[in-house]
Amino acid sequence: MADITRRFGWRHLRSAPTAHIRHHKRGVLTHDGPGLSFWYRSLSAALSEVPVDDRELAMAFHARTSDFQDVTVQATVTYRVMDPAVAAARLDFSVDPDTGIWRSAPLEQIATLLTETAQQHTLDALARTPLAAALVDGVALVRDRVTAGLAAEPRLPSTGLEVVAVRVVAIRPEAEVERALRTPAREQIQQEADRATYERRAVAVERERTIAENELASQIELARREEQLVDQRGTNTRREAEEKAAADEVRATAEASRTVRLARAQAEAAREVGAARADAQAAWLRVHAEVEPAVLHALAATKAAESLPKIDSLTLSPDVLTGLLAKLGGAGTGAGA
Repeated sequence: MADITRRFGWRHLRSAPTAHIRHHKRGVLTHDGPGLSFWYRSLSAALSEVPVDDRELAMAFHARTSDFQDVTVQATVTYRVMDPAVAAARLDFSVDPDTGIWRSAPLEQIATLLTETAQQHTLDALARTPLAAALVDGVALVRDRVTAGLAAEPRLPSTGLEVVAVRVVAIRPEAEVERALRTPAREQIQQEADRATYERRAVAVERERTIAENELASQIELARREEQLVDQRGTNTRREAEEKAAADEVRATAEASRTVRLARAQAEAAREVGAARADAQAAWLRVHAEVEPAVLHALAATKAAESLPKIDSLTLSPDVLTGLLAKLGGAGTGAGA
């Protein structure tokens, strides 16, 4: 919308570069072009503002396929006014000279024209297409058919309009039909999921069986090695017993031999000691046989004295001393004779 300001009974209009302004004064075209700025009087001016930028028109409508299924088509048409003078002559783009607001709704008229034309070609294309094909290839089919139909529509050039692009966003069936169409795919996906689950379980069972077999094989190998260990321990025990018995036998033989040698040595020593004692006794007897009786008596007395207890003091009475001296005197006399 153009900007209009008031100054002393005059009006000043300033438009955007994307708006084409046509100014008629008393039936004569005085200003014509985009992005204009000029003064005018509202009582004698007739203004038209035609947008020349690209406009997006979103549309949605229902259609029916060849198998009598309702679908919803969502599309967007991009258009522009290529001839503002023709558009202003065919459609009411006039604006209020005081406010700059359109007196009617020209863009709604264009939208109705484009929507009905696009819907007509869409219905014609989908009416010959089954639902399955429409859902698979319908977007490209409808886009091409609508593009060709709008390009061949005579009212658009005569109105100064040009279609820039056509985009079909989606073609969707009714909710129930869509759920029904999804069911086989979902069932197939579920079957694939179940098959994957079963395969995963089978693989898990196979792995568990392999693990169990490995554990059993390990236990068997462990038992076999334990058996070998028991046998080896028995062999080692028997060998140890045999070696111990042989060692005991060797030790007993050595001990017996040592005992025999010791006994022989002791017997030999006893014989030698006995012989020495016998020789000493014989010599002692020979000596005593050659010695006089008095000497023997003296020796006997000496031996007897050695056997007597210790005497600390001895008291002799006169009678004992007199008899002893008499005996000693008689003995001396006999010896002198």
